Amino acid sequence: MSAQITEAFVKQYANQIFHLSQQKGSRLQSLVRRESQNGESRFFERLGSVVAIERTSRHADTPQLDTPHSRRRVTLTDYEYADLIDDADRLRLLIDPTSPYSQAAVWALGRAKDDKLISAALGTAYSGSDGSTSVAFPNTQKIVSTNSAGSAGANMNVEALRRAKQVLDAADVDESIPRYCAISASQLQSLLAETEVTSSDYNSVRALVMGQLNTFMGFHFVRLERLVNQEGALAVDFSDGTVGSGGGDADGYRRAFCWAQDGIVLSTGQDIRARISERPDKSYSTQVYASMGIGATRLEEEKVVEILCNEA
Repeated sequence: MSAQITEAFVKQYANQIFHLSQQKGSRLQSLVRRESQNGESRFFERLGSVVAIERTSRHADTPQLDTPHSRRRVTLTDYEYADLIDDADRLRLLIDPTSPYSQAAVWALGRAKDDKLISAALGTAYSGSDGSTSVAFPNTQKIVSTNSAGSAGANMNVEALRRAKQVLDAADVDESIPRYCAISASQLQSLLAETEVTSSDYNSVRALVMGQLNTFMGFHFVRLERLVNQEGALAVDFSDGTVGSGGGDADGYRRAFCWAQDGIVLSTGQDIRARISERPDKSYSTQVYASMGIGATRLEEEKVVEILCNEA
């Protein structure tokens, strides 16, 4: 049972339970490819591109082209939430806390979905015929945000977005597929300070009207405070924003990222399911329980671009 429930006893004269500030569920699940699966693992088949053969003579043999075929594995992970509410607590409360508790459970599992998707986007994917081959996220899909002089790391800026767009475009990522960019409040504030983002001459969306940035340079933006930081030394070149070599170090930088919608997949074995029932083994206390089974993977490296941002 939550040890803090006594704070809502009648002597507090409260007639409502208030949720503290928090991310209310998932912000990413509708922005990626959604699939379902029944077994513990599921494979997603991928086809690469081929080069057409020029026919140089009449009645030539039909060419045999081997279209590259690969697959990605998604393994389900189970998540749970449970809390107990004693009958004695119910009597002392002016309100029934069951509904707010179940809402808190659903929100918690929604945030777990985002954590899973962030990990899938920037972490290790699994490929091969049996899904045992690990595929690290390559440095060629990472850029570092730099200052105008190209001498140090910077927070999110227009130049970094240009470079991210260039990486996607250079890989011929279909521009009809929606593109998104996950940034934290720090990156949002940095972008809003740039003239190109806030000026109607550059952007049809008046970002400062609501203090938000909706779309810019083909990206739909989503604010997400769950983005992780780079852990450990990572060589970067501040002169051109490349990652993997150079005299700079991106250790501790925030790992924002852009992606095409079908470049990341969320596979659901069991979506969020909540139950409220009595527990005879716990003096018939009411248990609020919620669970889900999900998996995620990066389906294609070329459709995800990481932007390392210096928030210092």
